Amino acid sequence: MQARARAKYIRMSPRKISRVLDLIKGLTVSDALNTLHFTQKIATEPIEKAIQSAVANLGNIEEGQRLDLNEIYIIQASVDHGPALKRFRPMSMGRAGKIRKRTAHLTIVLEDSK
Repeated sequence: MQARARAKYIRMSPRKISRVLDLIKGLTVSDALNTLHFTQKIATEPIEKAIQSAVANLGNIEEGQRLDLNEIYIIQASVDHGPALKRFRPMSMGRAGKIRKRTAHLTIVLEDSK
């Protein structure tokens, strides 16, 4: 059985998130959460929330069954670009410099090995 969770409009660059996602692809949920706990990147927080949401979604699909985190695998973890917030900052000689504050959409898909 598969379960999916999406975290949308994360105020972080997709490039920063994808660096952390490469660490957890294909791992069990317990190993992934353990890896995220000891990784010193700011992107671990929204990824951990998305994984916990996907586990809760899997629990809703398989009602009445006990979930073992060692038997649930992350089969897909991807990040997409979201809309960028555009801001301007004054620069030298009366110019304006563009600042793009990027957002990301995160998708986590879990599968139970049973």
